[in-house]
Amino acid sequence: MAALAHRLDEDDHLTDADFRRISALISRQVGIKLPPTKRLMVEGRLRRRLRALDLPGFSDYADYLFRQDGLESEITFLINAVTTNKTDFFREPEHFELMHKQLVADLIERRQERMPLLKVWSAASSTGAEAYTIAMVLADMAAQRRDFRFAVLGTDISTDVLETGRRAIYPAELVMPVPPGMQSRYLMHARRPGARPDIRIVPELRRLVRFDQLNLMDTNYPYDRDVDIIFLRNVLIYFEKADQAAVISRLVGHLRPGGYLLLGHSESMVGTSITMRQVAPAVFQKT
Repeated sequence: MAALAHRLDEDDHLTDADFRRISALISRQVGIKLPPTKRLMVEGRLRRRLRALDLPGFSDYADYLFRQDGLESEITFLINAVTTNKTDFFREPEHFELMHKQLVADLIERRQERMPLLKVWSAASSTGAEAYTIAMVLADMAAQRRDFRFAVLGTDISTDVLETGRRAIYPAELVMPVPPGMQSRYLMHARRPGARPDIRIVPELRRLVRFDQLNLMDTNYPYDRDVDIIFLRNVLIYFEKADQAAVISRLVGHLRPGGYLLLGHSESMVGTSITMRQVAPAVFQKT
């Protein structure tokens, strides 16, 4: 009987109408496009949610979501299930090299003040790998230069990935791109590693990184308007063009004059509409 139940579960699918309704809902709520090619992915991720809710099939889930007023209590879980959270430490390393060699020095020179606080925002932080990569690079630079302080903000729509960022515990294989010197300075290994060894970011670095939930589709962002660098990488590709432009406009409003916006290399065409000075591939400076 258990085997039959498993087979029936795998044979159950979202109807075309229900998939379209869920896609439209996600697009309105968080701006993410879910074309028909994503249907199997959505079904695969929602099967676990059906089991958690003890629902027999997708039609029952759609009924709960749209016709039984379950949306308010379910929307966070639905967003967590369908959002893509691909991330790596030192992903697209050219941006971190540029930050080290050029951007930070330029920002400090423009400030002309003693020990300025540089504010860096990872605006689609996922599980925190990007935010902690930024913090590692800046911590090394701050120790060498001794002429600036820094703070890193990571934001994302998914509560699940934000909790991972706050815990700062990652599989050991995920941190392999981190240079050996930084691994020794900023990563802690479990004293008694289990079958799958994990590492944790050192507390000295965790204290400099904060994580908040933010929906980029919100019309206002409750953050400072003197941010020095904003990383907005590999998220706009999931948005419609009008939403891309709106998100960029809102984020640029939070940059100080001379601040930098960094997009993902796959989003280079998005940058063609930005009225900022381009200083490197997918890197723009507010004038």
